[in-house]
Amino acid sequence: MLCYFIISLFSYQQNYDCEKKIPYNTFGVVLGTSQYLYGGGMNAYFQYRVDAAFCLFRENKIRYIIVSGDNREKNYNEPRMMKNALIKKGIPSKFIYEDFYGVNTLHSILRVHKIFRQDKFTIISQKFQNERAIFIGKCFGLDLIGFNAKNLFFDSKTLCREILSRIKVLWDIFIMINRNRIFEKLFHFLYHLYGFLVKKDYHSFSKKFLKFFLIP
Repeated sequence: MLCYFIISLFSYQQNYDCEKKIPYNTFGVVLGTSQYLYGGGMNAYFQYRVDAAFCLFRENKIRYIIVSGDNREKNYNEPRMMKNALIKKGIPSKFIYEDFYGVNTLHSILRVHKIFRQDKFTIISQKFQNERAIFIGKCFGLDLIGFNAKNLFFDSKTLCREILSRIKVLWDIFIMINRNRIFEKLFHFLYHLYGFLVKKDYHSFSKKFLKFFLIP
């Protein structure tokens, strides 16, 4: 649970629920998910993300949309499904770019930065994933904000999956940034984690978390 709250803490001021209040960015990035459920029927997460992207485009809060998702299998193409859905809602195709290798949130964020050369953009997904994406962006010096698509009931299954996803992304970032200093960094992190648990100093721990755990 600690990983869950750490990531939420780092992103709470950069998430928006209202399209009227969110700042303008040139690019909005829709994070991928399947259009249909395994058992059949429309995936509500997919539809709500498409609706949110259309809302920002209509309100002139973004100029272009990057649809980033999984296309590792021949007959499964998340970016193409999202693009088609956005076109059906009335967004011209010239404003939509596809990223076919956004196999997870970390890859999507880094590819927008490296391939599309963007340091500042808006993430469009449900709040729990936006928090994770904004945290990833901060770790790599990117200026991200999130627009929260409508969410479904956040049940225990979804919570457990998100906790595991956040643990994984912390580990992936840790390995990526600290390949040559893993044991030194791990020692510092555990030391300050102990201080956090004893003193309950959330602000101090969040600063030291970035300094010792993520910044090379």
